[in-house]
Amino acid sequence: MSADPAPIPSAGNLPASLAAVVGESHVLTGAADRSFYAMDVYNQREVPLAVVQPGTVEELQAVVRLATTAGIAVVPRGGGASYTDGYLPTRTDSILIDTGRLNRIVELNETDMYVSVEPGITWAELWQALKAKGLRTSFWGPFSGLKATVGGSMSQNSASLGSGNHGISADAVLAFDIVLASGEILKTGSSAARNGTPHFRWYGPDLTGLCTGDAGAFGIKSRITLKLIKSPPFVGAASFGFDTFDDMARGMAAAAREGVAADNFAIDPKLQQGQLSKANAQAALGAAWAVARTARNPLVAIGRLLKMAAAGKRFLAAHNYSAHYTVEGVCQAEVNAKLDLIRAAMRGAGTEMPNTVPTVLRAMPFIPLYPILGPKGERWVPQHGIMPFSKLTEFNRKLQKLYTDNAQRMQKAKVDKGAMFMTANTHAFLYEPVFYWEDSRTAFHSRYLPKEYLATLPEYGENPEARALVKELRREINEIFGSVGAVHMQVGKSYPYFEGRNPAAARVLRDLKKSVDPQNLMNPGALGL
Repeated sequence: MSADPAPIPSAGNLPASLAAVVGESHVLTGAADRSFYAMDVYNQREVPLAVVQPGTVEELQAVVRLATTAGIAVVPRGGGASYTDGYLPTRTDSILIDTGRLNRIVELNETDMYVSVEPGITWAELWQALKAKGLRTSFWGPFSGLKATVGGSMSQNSASLGSGNHGISADAVLAFDIVLASGEILKTGSSAARNGTPHFRWYGPDLTGLCTGDAGAFGIKSRITLKLIKSPPFVGAASFGFDTFDDMARGMAAAAREGVAADNFAIDPKLQQGQLSKANAQAALGAAWAVARTARNPLVAIGRLLKMAAAGKRFLAAHNYSAHYTVEGVCQAEVNAKLDLIRAAMRGAGTEMPNTVPTVLRAMPFIPLYPILGPKGERWVPQHGIMPFSKLTEFNRKLQKLYTDNAQRMQKAKVDKGAMFMTANTHAFLYEPVFYWEDSRTAFHSRYLPKEYLATLPEYGENPEARALVKELRREINEIFGSVGAVHMQVGKSYPYFEGRNPAAARVLRDLKKSVDPQNLMNPGALGL
């Protein structure tokens, strides 16, 4: 469909005008649909007028133009696996753009080593398509990549697979095509040049970087170009156990400085004995089969399976914390050398233990999103901060004091806590506190998770006391993050992005918003704008 201007509708007949663009079946106006799409893992704000599902970039342009001309706000949504209000409308006079139909690979350029995709493709879908070519993006997705989309990660920022060597999602992107509030396309990077292609990011000021992590405040990403690398043919894994947080933090920081880990993460006692304890026989068989398929020959496969069977899950109980690493290389000697560097970095901090967890996760990198409920069916919400290694002990001490001061209240309200950790490149530590509490499920959980999985979990009644306590503790944790200078991905509408921000930086961001979205109709409230 052409992106030529359509007749200006009023808000009342906007759904009919949108249906003329995308088809009636792709404009959802039922109460259940509008409510579900306007929920995330943790929260809900306002319910939009409609959910619109464009199928082409031209349709997306026309939808945005129709809405903004009528003074209606536009909010983009990716895979839905978020928890910071990023795609939650703040106004009832909004439409929510579901990008799920915009899921194509637009160009796979093996000569110039880039891939251009639409925003609704999932990381798992992209990985499978590239895997057949022996290629991969440098950052290749969060663990939630079965649902998480490339567009969602680019608008929210994410870390996991490839972050050890290559950084976060924003480090992998070369160029964007962004639909502005006017319906125009803003091109970034080398694609904005005369006769340009999206092969290079930096040509003067980095507009690409400005639009990463914006939660759609500046526009909707309609095409995303990522740099490609050849998939490393050899992979190795190592795991380590620790008695204390300080031991783990010291070991992980030392390992990160070596710059050799492809992926890494660590978990505390709650998470070690949480979701991992839910693995049933069918899941274990699937994991074993996936590990076997990644082996380079049958003898190696048999050896891996025997080691997994011998280790089981018992090794996790021997340590309070555990950290898990994978490394990559062009030959086994390179892999071995990198593992030796990590082992040396861990000396005096952690004890090496069976590498079952990272071996399975590398074989099955994208996991079902069962953890959006706790292992006993509890409600769940994480938050995170990214800080320098030098601030870890201070932050952890303040966080543990908060927990100690509120221990009785948490016990009474049936609120529990956990944490996950990760390093990115050689210089950043991600600390992710997690809360679990007994509470009723939302429509989001009931619709997002398989019914057969939900049937295995207990259900709870309403627990407003716990909800209020979790909200209070999350606010206080954000204050602690701020006290050590931590920053955040997935800013959405819940992290205090403008609080204490350098005045000149705040002014530039507000001026940019006004320039590309003068009526404040592109995801109002995102980033605190």
